[in-house]
Amino acid sequence: MPRQTESLLATLKLLAPALVPSWNFFDVIAPAPRVEYALLASPGDTTGTWRVFRPRPEHVSLARMARRLVWNPRWNQSLFVMSCAERLAEDRTPEHSEAELFRRIAADLAAEPAAPARPWLCFRLVFVHRDGQALTEEVMVQPAPRRLADIDIR
Repeated sequence: MPRQTESLLATLKLLAPALVPSWNFFDVIAPAPRVEYALLASPGDTTGTWRVFRPRPEHVSLARMARRLVWNPRWNQSLFVMSCAERLAEDRTPEHSEAELFRRIAADLAAEPAAPARPWLCFRLVFVHRDGQALTEEVMVQPAPRRLADIDIR
């Protein structure tokens, strides 16, 4: 076999994993936690309304989907949020993951035009699973609330 063919095959062997990714990196396939947040009047307040953090849109147009293939920094941030939530649920790097989740939620709230009337932020990780015909929600993690003004959103 000529040297050029050997060189080409060696190059293809190096490129193959990048062109055809392997999905073997998943340890286990399990439900992902849903991140929900609530704004509270005080640390002991229980009247806050829980909202899903960065819910997925119900519909995405074809043009927007094509644009997202090239440029989608918000989705990359959402993947990072999900990674932090999974690490927090597994109790890996809990301090870092909790701080990042508070920071990302507070940053999104700070970008809204109206300032929140309730100064305390709380979040929780909810796992949704099917129990027979019913969907069951289980709150796995709910850290203590933090004052929005104290969260460094950089």
